[in-house]
Amino acid sequence: MVTGPILFTDRLILRLPEPADFEAYAAFAADGETMAHLGGAMSRAVAWRDFSVRAGAWMTRGFSMFSVIERETGAWVGRIGPWQPEGWPGTEVGWGVASGFAGKGYAYEAAVAAIDYAFDRLGWSDVIHTIAPDNHRSIRLAERLGSTNRGPTSLPPPLADYRVDAWGQSAAEWRARRGR
Repeated sequence: MVTGPILFTDRLILRLPEPADFEAYAAFAADGETMAHLGGAMSRAVAWRDFSVRAGAWMTRGFSMFSVIERETGAWVGRIGPWQPEGWPGTEVGWGVASGFAGKGYAYEAAVAAIDYAFDRLGWSDVIHTIAPDNHRSIRLAERLGSTNRGPTSLPPPLADYRVDAWGQSAAEWRARRGR
């Protein structure tokens, strides 16, 4: 079993993915609307591989997306955190929240904790968010986080055909904005 960091916010716990998270993850991955900008809806078998890749990245990279858990209920909210698979255009903090938890500010709350973690614990000097130009909800979140659009970037195969922009900011910009 891989162990790793656990982050706490007012309403959330960010921890490594666990096998018990998979049912909620599979439902999240099957939701076409939720997955519209995250590679498209996935079958259960493909979702299992995606879940396993993200969990396995903790062992191979030393970081990956956290499972985001609602503190009050223990419900799986989504996956948010540092992400940089082979060939990725930069050190990303990405997000995806299940539809039942959208609009509650959870993505922002978890992204702030994950960005702090990336800069303070991983020692990253820069964070990006790869966002499709028509993904207005993620663009608003990136802007709320203080990121700016740096222009088009490319993702590695099998995502090379996706049109995305790199939104981002440096650690110095993040810390100045947060007053740290």
